[in-house]
Amino acid sequence: VQFTESGGGLVQPGGSLRLSCAASGDISSTIMAWYRQPPGKPRELVARIFSSGNTWYKLSVRDQFTISRDGAKNMVYLQMNNLKTEDTGVYYCNNFERFEPWGQGTQVTVSS
Repeated sequence: VQFTESGGGLVQPGGSLRLSCAASGDISSTIMAWYRQPPGKPRELVARIFSSGNTWYKLSVRDQFTISRDGAKNMVYLQMNNLKTEDTGVYYCNNFERFEPWGQGTQVTVSS
């Protein structure tokens, strides 16, 4: 399965973005996750969503981000609100339990 992320951009602090992840295959039974890599730092897990729809978030984004999925379309989304400068980074999606090749990611830059 290959993943294609989109929806990033430059946004001011307090702004919102909605990221999309398109999977090339069936991910309906897969735990999917969003990761991000801040500048100069390692990649980190931000959120994940189970096939049941249950979710988990990194503590620092729990009140800001919402992960969702559309099984019929093999899509995963990340709604990001009240963005902060520390949310800057390249965002990726992947299979949480078994990494597939990483996509190119989508750049999110939060800056005034």
